Amino acid sequence: MTANEVRSGAITEVLNRSAAPTADIRPLSEIWATDVFSLDTMEEALSKNAFKAVKKTVKTGEPLDSATADIVAAAMKDWAMGKGAKFFSHVFYPLTNITAEKHDGFIITNPDGNAITEFTGSLLIKGEPDGSSFPNGSLRMTNAARGYTAWDPTSPAYIMHTANGATLMIPSVFMSWTGESLDKKIPLLRSNAAMDQAARRVLTLMGETDIAPLNASCGAEQEYFLIDQHLATKRPDLLLAGRTLFGAPPAKGQEFDDHYFGAIPERVQVYMQAVEEKLYRLGIPAKTHHNEVAPGQFEIAPYHETANIAADHQQLIMTVLKATAVEHGFICLLHEKPFAGLNGSGKHVNWSVGNETQGNLLDPGTSPEQNLNFLLFCGAVIRGVHKFGPLLRAVIATASNDHRLGANEAPPAILSVYLGDQLEAVFEDIKNGCVNPSADGGEMDLGLSQILNFKRDPGDRNRTSPFAFTGNRFEFRAVGSSQSVSGPLTSMNTMLADSLNWIADKLEVELGAGKTHAEAVAIVLKELMEQHGSAVFGGDGYSSEWHEAAVEERGLRNLPTSADALPVFTDPEVIELFEKTGVLSAVELNSRYEVYSEQYINSIAVEAKLVIDLAKTVIYPAALKYASELATTISAAQALDATFDAGQVKVIAENANGLLETVAQLGDELAKHDFADTAAHMKHCASVIRPLMEAARVYVDTLETEVDDAAWPLPKYREMLFIK
Repeated sequence: MTANEVRSGAITEVLNRSAAPTADIRPLSEIWATDVFSLDTMEEALSKNAFKAVKKTVKTGEPLDSATADIVAAAMKDWAMGKGAKFFSHVFYPLTNITAEKHDGFIITNPDGNAITEFTGSLLIKGEPDGSSFPNGSLRMTNAARGYTAWDPTSPAYIMHTANGATLMIPSVFMSWTGESLDKKIPLLRSNAAMDQAARRVLTLMGETDIAPLNASCGAEQEYFLIDQHLATKRPDLLLAGRTLFGAPPAKGQEFDDHYFGAIPERVQVYMQAVEEKLYRLGIPAKTHHNEVAPGQFEIAPYHETANIAADHQQLIMTVLKATAVEHGFICLLHEKPFAGLNGSGKHVNWSVGNETQGNLLDPGTSPEQNLNFLLFCGAVIRGVHKFGPLLRAVIATASNDHRLGANEAPPAILSVYLGDQLEAVFEDIKNGCVNPSADGGEMDLGLSQILNFKRDPGDRNRTSPFAFTGNRFEFRAVGSSQSVSGPLTSMNTMLADSLNWIADKLEVELGAGKTHAEAVAIVLKELMEQHGSAVFGGDGYSSEWHEAAVEERGLRNLPTSADALPVFTDPEVIELFEKTGVLSAVELNSRYEVYSEQYINSIAVEAKLVIDLAKTVIYPAALKYASELATTISAAQALDATFDAGQVKVIAENANGLLETVAQLGDELAKHDFADTAAHMKHCASVIRPLMEAARVYVDTLETEVDDAAWPLPKYREMLFIK
């Protein structure tokens, strides 16, 4: 089969596809959380005392006794088997950014050899996967491999339906036999506890008495691409690397701005409805879907939830997006930059902190007391981003996200805080020791002058800011589309805990000296802004002027690549932050550095190998064959005294030869392993391997525009992006 037959056959398959079936839309009330072992379900299935104990565990973190665990396990098994489940799995989140699960059957045999079912409290509470077979940063070895999973009762169990049946999934943590965290959930839970403790200190000092447990909340906007299977499977780079390593830009891309919020293609809309029905059954509040900026790009966004549950649900959203895409003949691409020259995909993490009694502490209130608390918590965020901006850059550092950050489509790699004009003016007044009306007439009350009535939207949207206040939350916009939100949430909670403890220490001194709450807050925030206000920036984060000023005038760090950012995990101040808050030990933190560095190196190595393979076995032969045919045709025409320009043959030959020379050099560089340390190896990947890959791409993309379309072996951008 010729190259053209492969491509044209794939296109024909897409065009001849049957019309998308109309989705069977059922009322939300009939399907909501029907596959979740929720508190409502437990209330019906458990005794009154058992349910009371479980509810207390979910709400306050109180441990369950073994007898109650047995009761819960039996009820959970009966419920799951009623849903068709024969297996259960502790589902956990290792340091791979994806979900892990080991399925065990409910079945056992009795002494008579008959099959019965059993699920005890001990099976519910603990599992035992191999700790050395997951990324662990030297925390586990093959000869010391024991690891444990442990049930997290604060995140509800659920049923996952696949073509192979139903499975009871039990959200769990994952740790080594020696107790170190090997996952993303344990640090997230610890960080929330640290934040809760620090926030209670501040609120107590501010005169609050009835303080419910505080939790971070998260709503993550997930972007993705959909490409038809018939076309995507003809692209080895998409299948193995998740992005196109080659591809000339199409004549039309996103320059007309006609895709963003445009009419959703019928086939895609049916897919979205199928995704959302599955999510609703899992109790995931998917709220928004729409076209994104690039052709073939879309977004789904759930309503905000408690951070721990939101992180679990975010993993499920990615799983459901990918699995449902296959059912509908698509491939779902979660890579941050699958197509060069078009917008990449991110995951905006909307983050806030609050509880049932004080409410959302990042929501400007209507009373002076609420505004004081809001300003303190907002100030704590400013301090955290200034002190630990490099950490926030490190937790979103991946080989794939590097393609997106810093381009004119995503936030820069320099971490700053956008507050909006009104709120920025308020903090500037605090820094200057005065309390004046804000820029648009709003007024602030520190008990020293007038009352400030904040508007819900105290500023415009600044899409160039990596960390922006959006009215009642902060939006971390630099997170990659394929990433778990647990790492960013853990770091944000931890830096907030540190800043709140700093604020509490300062408040204790000022209040102890007889200052009023308003006076103490003014003094503390003034000092905070004098030390950390340089992180506040409301201008164009894309501009070269900002990049220069941020580093040279404000002292902010610019970490453009993951090779620059990941070593931040080894910085003494970062180690101290995680250790003193009890979120991660130095050993656990170092394991993250080792794992994420290895993933970065391996990701680039896989892509480099693909570049070499495709260049030598697919692109060069196609170019050589066409150049030979073209030269033969020109020679025959010249024999008939016809005049043809042979320049195209020369262009093809030059680019084909340049491609071979470049990939040969790439292979030599890829074979090097004698580096002083991991950081040096990463630098080599960033400064040598990647530029050579880009150089190879230039040759290939030029060849794509010169070689006969019928002879080009890979589906082109115009086909993948516009044929649905």
